[in-house]
Amino acid sequence: MKVIIISIIILFPLIVFAHEPARDNVDAVAPFCGSAEHFDGCSQGHRHIFHLPVLPDSVDVRRQKNKHFWRAGAETIGFNIGLWAFDRYVLDGHYAYISWNTIKENFKHGFEWDDDHLHTNMFDHPYNGSIFFNAGRSNGFNFWQSELFAIGGSAMWEMFMECEYPSTNDIIATPIGGAAIGEVLYRASDLILDDTSGGGERFGREAAAFVINPMRGLTRMITGDAWRRRSTTGRRFGVPPIDMELSLGGRMLSLWDNDEGTRVGAAAQIKIEYGDKFEDVTKTPYGYFSFLMEIQGIKTQPLLSRVEIVGRLLSKEIVDKKNVKASVGMYQHFDFFDSDTIKRREPNRSQLFPCVVPYKLGAPASVGGGVMAQYVPSDDFVFEGYFHANGLMLAGILTDFYRDYHRNYNWGSGFSLKAGINANLFKDRLIIGLANQFYKVYTWKGYDQNADWSTAPDGKPVNIQGDRSTSTFNHLEATMKCRLLKRLYLSAGVDLYWRSTSYDDLEIREGNVSTKYPRVHSKQVGTRLMLTYQL
Repeated sequence: MKVIIISIIILFPLIVFAHEPARDNVDAVAPFCGSAEHFDGCSQGHRHIFHLPVLPDSVDVRRQKNKHFWRAGAETIGFNIGLWAFDRYVLDGHYAYISWNTIKENFKHGFEWDDDHLHTNMFDHPYNGSIFFNAGRSNGFNFWQSELFAIGGSAMWEMFMECEYPSTNDIIATPIGGAAIGEVLYRASDLILDDTSGGGERFGREAAAFVINPMRGLTRMITGDAWRRRSTTGRRFGVPPIDMELSLGGRMLSLWDNDEGTRVGAAAQIKIEYGDKFEDVTKTPYGYFSFLMEIQGIKTQPLLSRVEIVGRLLSKEIVDKKNVKASVGMYQHFDFFDSDTIKRREPNRSQLFPCVVPYKLGAPASVGGGVMAQYVPSDDFVFEGYFHANGLMLAGILTDFYRDYHRNYNWGSGFSLKAGINANLFKDRLIIGLANQFYKVYTWKGYDQNADWSTAPDGKPVNIQGDRSTSTFNHLEATMKCRLLKRLYLSAGVDLYWRSTSYDDLEIREGNVSTKYPRVHSKQVGTRLMLTYQL
């Protein structure tokens, strides 16, 4: 999985090298960049549109809407069988020793909450869901229809392909989070592919698209599209307005209270903004989306530290004036924040002291309403803002007490509120951003501290979401970019993380002191300094 993540980071820039589009499609440029002559990028708000927007060819659209159900189904089933074979015969995973008896037991027992790592449940499983999703997407099905393949592929894996009981969280996170990741990767691969190219360039494009979207690459090889030359590019969506930033530098993460430790190391970010956020009326999912991924090389910290996706499902522009634009819509969100221990817990430390892991939060199944607005008082200044209110169908958040296998987080549901503003000043010379994300997570089914666990395996509670609790998590981020050269910026950022958890059914005894229903607070700060290249 780490290799895949790094490959995606490296290969996304290949989008830049797409061919100059045919001049019969230059009308698509007018709303964004004016004349297509001598195009070398243009600015729209805080965005730099780095490639000439192009409308899709009607021939390509018709061809890629042809549905192939049996091929999509065979690819979904084949992927599951191949993954099981790898787990069984290469990794020798205990969970891969399946039989008819394990399958019958899975159906008899039903679903329960599992105890895998946060990154396994909140990123790896949704990534697998994106493979199922793209089996449908790559065979002519639309966004909503492809979600059925993600559900079917996930259900097949849970019920048939493991000797562990099927997982409640996986059957939610895999298909819903898989649709978010899958559509982003599908549209990214669409930008890279070009059926008019040949030779080494064609091989490079097909290889890059395969790494980014393996199921689409496999489908193209099965059908022969991977080497078939055509007079049109084969892109289903043409080339919409795209803004992309690549950043490389350093990051420091510290626990805020009591000088509990600091970690410093290298970090990289990729940010993509795809499509027109102020389109008049749209019901096409992910015609606009934003994507952020952060990786790091910091001792004791995970390689993948952050992934955020905001994909528009439908929207309507409500204000369209000379200096002001605004739209409202429904959006799907995918949020993943991960860190690990900065400093080991000291012996005899109070149990009420916050966990020495800075933060963990995953929300792969989230949808809600949002508004986006832009104000342009003059050519030198552009201000953009947004607000989103979302329901969290499934979320996981760090806990101070529950520990079982790899799990140090509670499952739950709740809501999130997101707001932010970006200011582009002095014609791109200075860009300032401020954003805040607030999450409220409620455990549905916590364990009873006073229950008799003697009959449970290993004396531990089973099929629960963790501590019976209510948690809040807040992430405040401030960023600033100063232009050094035409597209090169020096960027700095500060991240503040607050977590507060009320444990509704716990009593902590330390010596002669008893604390009922404890509430634990923790604070962390992250800083980063990077060079940012705006493509």
